[in-house]
Amino acid sequence: MFALAAAIEELHPRHDTFPGEVFMRLSADALQVAGVGPGDPIPYEGLRESHLGECKFRGRENRKIQFAILASASARGGIEPDLLDEVAWWQTDDFWWYALAAAVAVIRACASRMHLSVPAFVQQLPARWKSTLQPGGAGPGEP
Repeated sequence: MFALAAAIEELHPRHDTFPGEVFMRLSADALQVAGVGPGDPIPYEGLRESHLGECKFRGRENRKIQFAILASASARGGIEPDLLDEVAWWQTDDFWWYALAAAVAVIRACASRMHLSVPAFVQQLPARWKSTLQPGGAGPGEP
């Protein structure tokens, strides 16, 4: 997780939420590919401990990772979170990092649910994007 964050960090412009939105959409798509929904949810309780054990969160960090995970789930459900209003109180420029951590946890949980390795599960995501990017095709998350 930390090596991945270090490799991606240069993509993040200061004072911007990017690429956090991309990681939220990736999480939402992973949930869709795994068939996660109201009838078959992934429990929030234990998600971080089971699928993001290398990260320890304290104090406000708990609220930040919670927001990033739940915002991804809400995006999957069709509600766009108000990122700017939420991250304004954080007083740091780290939403992208929490969104990445949330994506890692969600992808690991989805892979586990489907009894796949993470690389095998991730291979299913590009196929979904490829089919939606054809001329006249719906965008990701659209019917």
